[in-house]
Amino acid sequence: MARRMPDWSELQDDLLAFIARRLNLIEDYSSFRTVCKSWHSAATKNNFNSDLPRVPWLMLAEEEDNTDGSSCRKFFSLYNGMILKKKIPEASRQKCMESMGWLITIGEDEGEVGLLHPFSGVRIELPHQNTTEDYRRRQTGNLCTFFNRAVLSASPSHTSDYILMVIDGGKGYISFWKPGDLRWNRIILDQSIHPAASGLDVVYFNGYFYGVDRLGRIIVCDVSGSQSSRSHMVAKIPFDLLEVAEQLYILESLGSLFVVLRNGVHLRYFRDDCDRIPLTFIRFEDEDGEEDLTYGTTDFRVFQVDLASGKVTETRELGDRAFFVGYNASLSVQASKFPGIKPNHIYFTDHYFGSYLAYEEGGGFDMGVFNLADGSIQPHYKGVSLSRISPPTWVTPTLY
Repeated sequence: MARRMPDWSELQDDLLAFIARRLNLIEDYSSFRTVCKSWHSAATKNNFNSDLPRVPWLMLAEEEDNTDGSSCRKFFSLYNGMILKKKIPEASRQKCMESMGWLITIGEDEGEVGLLHPFSGVRIELPHQNTTEDYRRRQTGNLCTFFNRAVLSASPSHTSDYILMVIDGGKGYISFWKPGDLRWNRIILDQSIHPAASGLDVVYFNGYFYGVDRLGRIIVCDVSGSQSSRSHMVAKIPFDLLEVAEQLYILESLGSLFVVLRNGVHLRYFRDDCDRIPLTFIRFEDEDGEEDLTYGTTDFRVFQVDLASGKVTETRELGDRAFFVGYNASLSVQASKFPGIKPNHIYFTDHYFGSYLAYEEGGGFDMGVFNLADGSIQPHYKGVSLSRISPPTWVTPTLY
C-alpha cells in the first residue's frame, strides 16, 4: 500500500506562525509566503522579526513586463540570487534614491518629490523641489538631478518623528524636511565652509546629521531647534591641497564614522582598449575631437574619523563589515550574518549622473564589488540593467 505523503498546507496556524517567526532572512520569508495559501496567511508582519539588520537587495532599472506591457522593477538578492519582480507604478519614470528601505522619488517630467515604500505601496507626498531656498537660481536642467542624496533619521514605518535630509542643487547645498513642513529648510553653513565645495553625502549618527563635501571636510548639523539650523566643521580628510575628490560617502560602522573615497567615476579619455565601455557616447555637433570618453570605478580609499579629536586615519581593514554605496544611504553590514556577503569589501552601484548621462543607455554599467585588501573588482550582478532616469540601486528590504 502506497504511503500517503503529508499535506503541508494542512499544518496548524500556530505551528506555521512559529515557523515563520524562526526565519531571519527576508529572502527565506519571501519563499515561505509562496508555498501555499495557508503559509502565505501566516507570513504576516507580526510574525516576522523586522528589527533584525538586513542586507540590501539590488533594485534593477525599470523595465517592461512582458505579460501585460506595464512597467515593473526586479530585486536581486546577493544571498541566493533570487529575483523578485514587483510592479511599482508610483516609481515609474521616477529617479529613486533609498534610505531605510524607503525610496525617495523624483518625477522626470514635473520634478515632484515623494517617499515611497516599495513593498507596501505606502507613499508620503513631500514639498516640491521648487520650495527649496533660491530655487530659480540653482535649479538644474534635468529635474531628476536636483536632489542627489537623501537620508532619513528614522524610518517612517516606525515613527512620525523623523527628518529627511537632502543635498540639492548644482552647488550641493543641504536642506531638510520634517513631517508637517510645507517647504524645504536650508542648513546654514559655517562661514569657514566655502560654498563652492559641494556636499556629496550625509549620514544620521548619534542624534546628528554629518555631511562630507568635495574637499573632504566633515560637518555636523543640528536640526533639533529652529527651522534654519546651523552647521560647523568637525574634521577634514587630509587630501593633498590640489586634490579634489571625485566621489565621497560618509557612513556609520561599529559606532564610528567612516568616509569612503571613490575614484574613476568622472569622464576620462581612454588609456587603452580595456578601458572602453560598451555604451553609446552622445556626441554633439559643436564638439571638437573624435575620441569617445569613458568612465568606471578604479579604486576606493577608506578613512575612519575620530570625532572627539578630529583625527582622520586611513585604513584598509573593515574587519567583518561590508559597505554598500550608491544612490542609497551609505550602509555598513556585518558580513558573517549574511551568506554570500564578503567582509572587507565595498559593494557599489552606478550613480554619478554627470558621467552616465553622457551615454544613450544611461547608468548601470559601473557596478561591482571592491576588495579593500588587494584592490580587485568583481561583478555582483552579471546581468545588464541600464537607465537614464533611475539606474540600479541598493534597497534594504522591509515588509513595511
